[in-house]
Amino acid sequence: MVKAIVLRAAGINCDVETQHALELSGAAAERIHVNRIIEKPDLLEEFQILVIPGGFSYGDDVAAGKILANQIIHHLADRLNEFVESGKIVLGICNGFQVLVKTGILGKVEPNGKQQLTITNNDSGKFEDRWVYLEPSSKKCIFIEQGRRIYLPIAHGEGKVVFENDDVFEKIKSDDRIAFRYVDENGNFGPFPINPNGSTDSIAGLCDPTGRVMGLMPHPERFVRFTQHPHWTRLSVKGETLLNGGKDKSQAPLGTRHQRCLTAVEGGLSLTGQADGRTIFDNAVKYARKSL
Repeated sequence: MVKAIVLRAAGINCDVETQHALELSGAAAERIHVNRIIEKPDLLEEFQILVIPGGFSYGDDVAAGKILANQIIHHLADRLNEFVESGKIVLGICNGFQVLVKTGILGKVEPNGKQQLTITNNDSGKFEDRWVYLEPSSKKCIFIEQGRRIYLPIAHGEGKVVFENDDVFEKIKSDDRIAFRYVDENGNFGPFPINPNGSTDSIAGLCDPTGRVMGLMPHPERFVRFTQHPHWTRLSVKGETLLNGGKDKSQAPLGTRHQRCLTAVEGGLSLTGQADGRTIFDNAVKYARKSL
């Protein structure tokens, strides 16, 4: 069975949901504190997937994700590099994305170079908590279902991806490392609130050159069941809505994009397909099962 670590640290607060998402996708997931891995780094050898979940590690003091990133740099850098080089999978969600960038795993252009991009304060100057549409971009990223625009929640104050200079951005772009971009429901780019933080090129997520390490600001673990969708009671099911058992037609359908998740069965409703966030975990587990 595929085994996954969900990294814990002071201030991480999405670890339980992330463990649940991995288990729904068929992995045996275990939440392990970073101090335990520092004490026994050989633990990493037992696992195929490492996820750094969302939250506010160490209170986001100094900068979001910086202290946890420093712990990893000074105590686990070699082991984490070995983990990736052995073909294994790493996912960073929100604070975890910030950590991966500030460790250099996603923040470098050259393998032995310096950090050349970061994630900083939202242009709005405040915490943004909303649902956003994401368009997949990278063809190499193993977490992505190609051609599927997804809808996920964000919750962050520091989500703006910025680069040291234009050359760094162009290198990341030409290397097919932009995993997701913020778009509207029709796939169009735009300013706030479509791009909720002012991120360069509407970047919502990045991957490494292998496609097996990805970080993203939105939270896929918060949408692994259809009923977690904010409008699930108003979504169309063969011309009807879910409200009042699918009999209330007073609410206008929101379109056909979500109909693939629903099927009418003898006047009732059966949820089929997968919520958008679930696909990211499914793809990671499927890849690990096939390749590791």
